[in-house]
Amino acid sequence: MKAIAQEAFGDVDVLALRDVPDPLVGPDQVLVEIRTAGVNPVDGAVRAGYLQGQLPHHFPLVPGWDVAGVVVSVGPAVTRFAPGDEVFGYQRQDHVQFGTYAERIAATERGLAHKPASLGFEEAGGLALCGLTALQALRLVGVGEGDTVLVHAAAGGVGHLAVQIARLLGASRVVGTASPRNHDFLRGLGAEPAAYGDALVDNVAELVGGDGKVDVAFDCAGGAALGDSPALVRDPARIVSIVDTNAVGLGGRWAFARPVAEDLEWLAERAGAGDLRVEVQQTFPLAQAVDAQRLLEGGHVRGKVVLTV
Repeated sequence: MKAIAQEAFGDVDVLALRDVPDPLVGPDQVLVEIRTAGVNPVDGAVRAGYLQGQLPHHFPLVPGWDVAGVVVSVGPAVTRFAPGDEVFGYQRQDHVQFGTYAERIAATERGLAHKPASLGFEEAGGLALCGLTALQALRLVGVGEGDTVLVHAAAGGVGHLAVQIARLLGASRVVGTASPRNHDFLRGLGAEPAAYGDALVDNVAELVGGDGKVDVAFDCAGGAALGDSPALVRDPARIVSIVDTNAVGLGGRWAFARPVAEDLEWLAERAGAGDLRVEVQQTFPLAQAVDAQRLLEGGHVRGKVVLTV
């Protein structure tokens, strides 16, 4: 089959369209013909070798953890899927080699859910990783009824889903930081936009009023945004970051998405009902994965970048 693969760690130029062996399908796996694959910042981290100390890596390495497609066949122990099912999922495994920038993947059952009929393949291909990241991180700090939630980098892949999921979990207000060009986009998602930068603390405090504090700070940016969070949140234990482990030193939490079937079904139900929108800024054919990663690494992407296969 065709896949984007790399033979060494490095910049985007290590990626190339190659012929690789077809997947072997285990007893509890699902062979999926891939229609779309989401492009995520972690893909660049894998490509560059930044996760070597956390997961075993093997070459040739096919990047990608986000997928949407159609089931071709199932292993004999699989119970939830059948050939012809349209699915989406998060396919991070315990080692890194067989990813989703490819024509097919032997997918784990726990990392798949049925794709809602009302959700296109492009949107489904960008939902799982970012949706799980947002849902699990917000649950980690107990977002619920009446909370005011601050989302740093709210127009990005995880951020724009976190804005909506916070509302679905019961938050009464969501404040999202973004550049001015994305403020109307955030308003359309139900967030109150705030400009980031040196005046972030004052901007958010003025917007929320009262004591100038929020209940939860969800960090998708790291750096200065995370550093400002203790001044904005009532309890530092309700700071959560998905990009900067320094959150733990501030008294908060660090979150990393897990492939959980029940959480994928939660996302599918909300997206299928129209309550959770996946913004896809641009799609690229599989052969142009290098261009897709360059665009994402350039910053300022609204929502998701997705490969079509």
